Amino acid sequence: MSTEKPGLAWQKALAGFPMPGRCGKPRRTGLTMLLDKKLGLNETRDLLELAGEYIDMIKLTFGTSALYPEAVLREKIKLIRSYGVDVYPGGTLFEIALWQNKLESFLVHAADLGFTGIEISDGTITLGARERRQAIQRAKAFGFKVVTEVGKKNGTPIPVLRMQQIITDDLESGADQVIIEGRESGKAVGIFDENGTVKEAEMEALVHGLPDSESVLIWEAPLKDQQVFLIKRFGPNVNLGNIAPEETLALEALRCGLRGDTFGVCLERMAADPLRVSRKGGEW
Repeated sequence: MSTEKPGLAWQKALAGFPMPGRCGKPRRTGLTMLLDKKLGLNETRDLLELAGEYIDMIKLTFGTSALYPEAVLREKIKLIRSYGVDVYPGGTLFEIALWQNKLESFLVHAADLGFTGIEISDGTITLGARERRQAIQRAKAFGFKVVTEVGKKNGTPIPVLRMQQIITDDLESGADQVIIEGRESGKAVGIFDENGTVKEAEMEALVHGLPDSESVLIWEAPLKDQQVFLIKRFGPNVNLGNIAPEETLALEALRCGLRGDTFGVCLERMAADPLRVSRKGGEW
């Protein structure tokens, strides 16, 4: 496929995106991670052809990649990578490998299949700090991008101070990013209450004192209101994960002010400071 960015459909008619500052690929911030439970090759190809520019990571969630015919999985991984998108198996598969004392063969085979990333999690198993650090370092030694996950352990929320310590330890061990767990539901986990509303005090306490939190944290935020809140709080280049594939363009529209929820923010900013805020906003 061509790596040249295609012209967008409306750029000859409109001045630019209403919300400025959206980073293009390759990027360290503004990452969008998709949760893929079932996409076949044709669906994956269609998704990437339409929205590959707005996708940074695809997680073949849970242990679903173990159910693929090997030839199909290899072809799918190759296709995803051809669009400059990282791809990795779900953390549950890592946990199973560790439980079976098969971490080394898991990493060897993941590399052979073509995966570019590994998720280190302990949502179900018990993983001590030393073992967690060693798993991160071993995955890095294979050349993988490593993301870790924190937020809930066997159904029990982890206190903010403990989460901060885990995040710091993971980054010092070599993790590239840390996922703040939100699960598929976006409810009663991480920074979300049982209704999926952001617990602002906990969120602010979590990011306070964490260096470079904008680039190292990925907020799992499967619900639109959560995405809107985080974009308003951290800007269009907040890292967001657990996005359903069919919501890719809808999320990017939020990031760029092409949806009422964030276009309204642009209007509010212009009303407050009309001399400094441009109607043009961001570049195509």
